[in-house]
Formats: sequence, C-alpha cells, structure tokens
Amino acid sequence: MIDSDLIKHGGEFARYLANNKFEMTEQGIEFPVAQAEVFGEYQDKYGTEKNLLTIQGLNHLLMVALSNSSKLNDFYLALYSGNFTPTSALTAAQFAASAGEIVSASEGYSNATRPQWNPAAADSGAIDNYANKAEFNIATTGSVTIRGAALLSDWTKGSTSGVLISASRFSNERVEYDGNVYQLGYRVRLQSS
Repeated sequence: MIDSDLIKHGGEFARYLANNKFEMTEQGIEFPVAQAEVFGEYQDKYGTEKNLLTIQGLNHLLMVALSNSSKLNDFYLALYSGNFTPTSALTAAQFAASAGEIVSASEGYSNATRPQWNPAAADSGAIDNYANKAEFNIATTGSVTIRGAALLSDWTKGSTSGVLISASRFSNERVEYDGNVYQLGYRVRLQSS
C-alpha cells in the first residue's frame, strides 16, 4: 500500500534512479533509502508471473507523476517468443528485435495491433486490468509458443517507438493453438518494503 511517507518523498525516487541508488530484486526494484519497492506481475490462465520494471518505464512513471512530463494516453501488451531474458536497461527501441516479439497475424495472433491495457482505477497502491484482461486472438497452422510479455506505449506490433514500462520472461512457456483467445492481465504496485 502507498503510505503517506512514500507520497511525501515521491520526488526523491527520480533522483534515486538517476544516482543508481536502487537495487534490482526478483520482486522488482527496491529503493533501500526510501524503504519502498515497485514491482509488477502478469496474470493469465497459467498463473501469475513477476516482471521487470525497466529504467525507461520507471523514469516515465516518475516524470509524469512527480514532474511536468506529459502523460501518455494508452499502453499496450505485447507477447514474445524468443529465448530472451529482459534486463532493466531494455527499452522500447530494443524490445521487438531482442525478445522476438510475436507480430505475425497468421502465425501468432490476428489482432491488427497490440491489445490495449485498460486498467481499473488505482486502489491500495496498485493498478491493473485483471477485471478486463487484454485478449490475443491466436491464429496459427500449428501452435504458438509464448515465452514472455511486455507493456509498452505504442500500439504497433514490432514498433521501436514509445516507452517500455515492463517485460517478463515467463517461468514456463505458454503454448496456444489456433482459435484460442489468450487473455493477459498486468498489475503494477508501489509499497513500503
């Protein structure tokens, strides 16, 4: 839960990032001086997977919330099939090629664009789309292997533009077949550590 201390000292998070005063953990990113952590998770029918919030994503969140940067209107979920483990330095410009984003409409999913992430209102220090998960309409002659997912600000499949908020290499591959509708939820949380 976001408490008054986190809100009161929110402007300091951008400085912590800029000065490398944070630690990457399995949960997400910990700010030891502030005794706070930010983490996210993806949820599908197979379970819940922890994610990596990127530096690019955290900088954007902090600049919008605590400075004068313009808010981006929408965010979109993407799937990837590459044998790739994201790092905190990963950006939207690198994501599609590095991760092997699934972009084919005939051997992937038939949606013309990345599905939009439509979260409910933030509550108790978290925001998610669990009540309205993004849907990927699987189209393939065999099967599609999904190894991970990402949350980005650009709707175009394979785009190198925008901001990459998070990415995750799933602990187990997801195998989907033609005609399936793969549903994906994403949550991000800020809490005291």
